[in-house]
Amino acid sequence: MEGVDLGGVPPQVDTSTAHSARVYDYWLGGKDNYAADRALADAIAGHVPTIRTMVREQRAFLSRTVRYLAAEAGVRQFLDIGTGIPTVGNVHEVAQAIAPEARVLYVDNDPMVLAHARAFMTSTDVGRTAYIDADLCEPQDILAHPTLQATLDLTQPVGLTLLGILMHLQETDDPYRIVNTLMQALPSGSYLALTHPTADFNAQAMAGVSGAAEQAGVNYVPRSRVQVERFFAGLELVEPGVVPMLAWRPDRQPPADPESAYAWVGVARKP
Repeated sequence: MEGVDLGGVPPQVDTSTAHSARVYDYWLGGKDNYAADRALADAIAGHVPTIRTMVREQRAFLSRTVRYLAAEAGVRQFLDIGTGIPTVGNVHEVAQAIAPEARVLYVDNDPMVLAHARAFMTSTDVGRTAYIDADLCEPQDILAHPTLQATLDLTQPVGLTLLGILMHLQETDDPYRIVNTLMQALPSGSYLALTHPTADFNAQAMAGVSGAAEQAGVNYVPRSRVQVERFFAGLELVEPGVVPMLAWRPDRQPPADPESAYAWVGVARKP
């Protein structure tokens, strides 16, 4: 999937304005990004030189989380919002390697991601994947979308993944209401998994990142551990709870400094 040739710029894409999905694509070594995206990505890297490593660690967290949900928690449906441009190790690839019958719905609002949507349509014969173009700020539109209703059975547990997206919501967007609206629509036994950048580990660097993003017209709101824990209100946190990203069930020996990636993460079950 990596490096799919689109044969030119999709007509809806505004290449003069940076978009988070294309900034991440650049950091991950993709080619579906433009000058405005690269300028913002390089500006952020000027404040956090290890940003590319952090982004790759987020992909590793995605893999660990989906493996946990599919293999240990028995989840067979996933709703991934803020999907980004396809790369290797997407949710359906990880989930269906464990449970071929798994169903995955991807959601994003970048026309570039929409142009890549065909890459999300691959699936096992017994599973299903689909994609909808929608905005996290309108959770009711996501929940009411006919493709969601055709792909996921909301009477059965769903794993909701919000990785690297909530920081783009300002407080005026009421991000806690948005997450709660989504979780309220999911049945008991569903899970919420999220990652969120924080200034708790390096306030100066994150202030620089927020400033660079704001200059480029992109919202970037780091949140504290207490603020991130609020997203899990009413849910049962999976051990080890809300922790630095590198410390959540690592596949190998935990790093000496788990706070070297400036993000809190957590996974929790709806009782």
